[in-house]
Formats: sequence, C-alpha cells, structure tokens
Amino acid sequence: MGTVPVFHGVESVQSANRSGAGFGQGRCTGYDDAVAGRDRSQKKPVQLSGEIECDEVYIVAGHKGHPEVVAKLGRPGRRRRLKGKRGRGTLEGEKPPVLGMIQRSGEVVLYMLANVQQKTIQPILKQTIQMGSLIFTDEYDIYARLEYWGFRHKTVNHAAGEYARDDDGDGFHEVHVNTLEGFWSLLRSWLRPHRGISQEQLPLYLAFFEFVHNMRRRGKALLEALLVSLLAP
Repeated sequence: MGTVPVFHGVESVQSANRSGAGFGQGRCTGYDDAVAGRDRSQKKPVQLSGEIECDEVYIVAGHKGHPEVVAKLGRPGRRRRLKGKRGRGTLEGEKPPVLGMIQRSGEVVLYMLANVQQKTIQPILKQTIQMGSLIFTDEYDIYARLEYWGFRHKTVNHAAGEYARDDDGDGFHEVHVNTLEGFWSLLRSWLRPHRGISQEQLPLYLAFFEFVHNMRRRGKALLEALLVSLLAP
C-alpha cells in the first residue's frame, strides 16, 4: 500500500456522525482524478447542509521528488527549500489554494484548486453544499455571488478587525469562520514536519487529513476505519 502519513495526535474541531467517509477521496481541480486519488465515477460526493463555513488557505507546494516536471518547466532543480511569495497564490505559482467547506457539527470537505476565481469555486460549491444552506465567509469577493447561486450568505469583515458577530441578539456570535480557521491551524501544524510537499502529493495529504477529521477516531479505531475504507469494493 505504500507509506501512510502519520497523524500527529491533532484533535478534531467538530463532532460528526458520518458513516461512509473514505480515505483517498482527495480532490484537485486542475489535475486528473488519478493524481487526486479519487474516482469520481464511483464515489458519491459529500453533501453538506445547514450552516457551512467556507474559506481558503494557501500552501507552498512545488514539484519535490518530480524532476521530470521541473525539466518540462525549463528550469534547474532547487537546492534550497521552496519559499512562497506573500499573499494569495495559484497552482502555477507553486502556492496552490485549498478551498475548505465545513458543516458546523459535521464534516469538512477540501479541494485543491488551480486558482481562486468564481468560475472555479461555483461548481464545487453547488456539488458539495445543498441549495438554500447558510454559508459564512469573509468578505473576499469570490464569495460575492453566493446568493445568486442559490445559497444564503453572511460575511464577517476581517479587514475591519471583525472576527465574530451576533446578528440575532441572542448573545451568541454566530457569524464567523473560526471553525475553519481552527481547522487550517491544525492542518498547517500537521504538514509542517514533512518539510516540503509536492503538488502531485498534496491532494493525498489533504484527503487523509479530511478522512481523519471526519471519522473522529484515534489509535486502533482509526486504523480499523482506514483499512475498511481501503478494502471496500
């Protein structure tokens, strides 16, 4: 089966009751399904509903261990660790965006993207999130057409120092994307010890991290769930 990445004891950030989560369902827009580790013709897409948080993170990922790709790009291999440019990135710029969608008290779904544009995220959101669901995001303009696409939408203004807001006056600040921000923090901490990841393998790392989060199991119980998923017809 090859080497399976070791999960470094990170706790999950929500609870879930999903029974069909499968490892190897990594998704990557811009790569074929073989690289992404998922056969779309056989795997039923996850359907999130209710209250959903959407956000994106950017992960530095070149072509480590793939000299043939570097050669096609017409440049010599790097002798030092790849350093990402400041700000948002793209797959071509070796800082691919990862779109995250997490259902509060539910599952998370991750997609590695070629870029962050409305035409890139629209089909993913429509496939993954039930129409009419309430989506919370920051004010990044790629989410500006969510209501036009059939979703309800509320934003939090990070640029103005706003990270949570109470819209209904019940004392609970429900407008936020802090659940997903916490998930990104766990993901970065888990990836950091690997000291560089290639674009070709990143979807598999994401798929494993997503699987562990959604299964909510640790130790031997996680291993059992992983084997069941891998050996399922």
